[in-house]
Amino acid sequence: MDRNATAGFECWGSDPPASPVVISVPHAGREYPLPLRAALRVPLSAVTALEDRHVDAVAHAARTGETMLIQRRARGWIDLNRGEDERDPKADEGAPPAPSGASPTAGKVGSGLGLIPRRVSPVGDLWKRRWSDVEVRARIDGDHRSYHRALAEALFAARTRWGIAVLLDLHSMPPLTGAAKGTRIVVGDRFGRAAGARFVARAEAVAAAHGLTTALNSPYAGGHILDRHGRPAQGVHALQLELDRSLYLDRALDRPGPGLERTARMVREMLGALTDEALAGGCAVAAE
Repeated sequence: MDRNATAGFECWGSDPPASPVVISVPHAGREYPLPLRAALRVPLSAVTALEDRHVDAVAHAARTGETMLIQRRARGWIDLNRGEDERDPKADEGAPPAPSGASPTAGKVGSGLGLIPRRVSPVGDLWKRRWSDVEVRARIDGDHRSYHRALAEALFAARTRWGIAVLLDLHSMPPLTGAAKGTRIVVGDRFGRAAGARFVARAEAVAAAHGLTTALNSPYAGGHILDRHGRPAQGVHALQLELDRSLYLDRALDRPGPGLERTARMVREMLGALTDEALAGGCAVAAE
């Protein structure tokens, strides 16, 4: 059942948790608050391009009892996969000066994909004005911190009961082009920092069994959620899973399509494989 009916996110699962695996779906939200709509300088459809379109439908269909968090509010309102410090001064009056150098944070903020997204290709800037510091802090307190607090609590509960916890952070991506064309699944583990290699191997093996080509950490290695919650040495592993949207959406990449159940079955098997691997290794994972 949804245990956070009044929050900006859904939380499904039992207490104590039925599985060591926890599912997070941070970018599928389709709630667009009125202040966001009023500030747009482009059609709303431009902001919906930021969504991991209907990947929550895959998560619901794949889940078999795992604790699961799904953000309701849109990524255009606040991006849960960015740190609180990734504030863009071009969109946010309370942001510090733009970070310099070639850090990943500087690159994301500079491209307009910070904590409050500012730009979407190909339409450009989204907002008529900059957001005030008060407005952004309210979103941080009401949406960002509450989601991450609930996710940390879910992982703690799983770790306490099972001796280990595994986070699967579920996303979707547009079909890849260029050298990556044909890759349908991207697994991210922050280059080995967020999860043990055995969990990556199990996830990749399930995708391969379904005839799907995978890549590791390229072009998506995971973001703030993995950095914040993945602690392999403490028995908490975190993977990001990017699904090609053409796997489960219609031809327009807008609505759930005929491939949704097939994709959900693959994710369901992946959840089972991660559970099996977690329980097989138990607390010994802390030595990895």
